[in-house]
Amino acid sequence: MKYLKYYLLSLLVIIIDQVVKFVVHYNMEMGLPGEIHVIGDWAKLHYTLNPGMAFGVELGSSYGKLILSLFRMVAMVFIGYGLYYLWKNRAHPGFIWCVALILGGAIGNLIDSVFYGIWFDNAPYGSPTPWFHGQVVDMFYLDIWEGIIPNWVPVIGGTAMSLWPIFNVADSAIFIGVLIILFNQKRFFSSLPEKNPVPTSTEENTETSHPETTNAKLEA
Repeated sequence: MKYLKYYLLSLLVIIIDQVVKFVVHYNMEMGLPGEIHVIGDWAKLHYTLNPGMAFGVELGSSYGKLILSLFRMVAMVFIGYGLYYLWKNRAHPGFIWCVALILGGAIGNLIDSVFYGIWFDNAPYGSPTPWFHGQVVDMFYLDIWEGIIPNWVPVIGGTAMSLWPIFNVADSAIFIGVLIILFNQKRFFSSLPEKNPVPTSTEENTETSHPETTNAKLEA
């Protein structure tokens, strides 16, 4: 079962992600009071919560987060099977490793949504249930740039803008996986997967036990 190494990478991402989140939750004060400067004012540790999807986007209804969490669970099942499917059909190993990173990161954030409303009691006020309404814990803060876009820039010129992403280990794994795929599309997708899947042990034993069949194929 050589494909298990890909699932082990996903598991490693999940473990590291959850350990870091637990350490942050139990050892840091939330917001500016607990902020730790790692590299000047540029890179910091900043404990904050993300109640919704990427970039804080939320679904409108009170059950929006529940719907989102259930959707994520279904998606994780498909991605999890996709890893095995890609390996069985001889996809590029680099692509499979990237999908494993994405799977681990997605499950890491899903755990927050499903359980943190109970474990950390961080479900938003008014949530119908703390289950599936937990908020994702973020802590890595890159204060890259904040200012006013020059007027000569089309459409957004003259507007104030901030570029300071706050993310976690799971987000990093997803970002790295997607980035590697984008920069290696020609290598990963230069040719379609082979039509012949990886032979199973049963198929191998069948061919071994009937050498005359194999010889007949060779002679033909």
